[in-house]
Amino acid sequence: MKISKIIWLENIVEKILEKHRIITDEVEQVLKNKPKFRLVEKGFKKGENVYSALGKSNANRFITVFFIFKEKAEEALIITAREMTKNEKRRFEKK
Repeated sequence: MKISKIIWLENIVEKILEKHRIITDEVEQVLKNKPKFRLVEKGFKKGENVYSALGKSNANRFITVFFIFKEKAEEALIITAREMTKNEKRRFEKK
């Protein structure tokens, strides 16, 4: 999966910072540091599905990012991000 652009909504940036203590730079690092992608749900619009990305930030934080991938534009609209669960971390480390 090639992501050329990351789309941020202000309320999402605030939510992941306040609720999960994750900054935008960490999310962008996860998406650039060879994450493990997984289809979560087919989107309402063709070519806009929901995915998760399991990866590590440059500070070695294990983070899961949920986003809508817009295939034609190669854009990721971030929905949320949080620390990985134990199961996600195991899945990621099996990479």
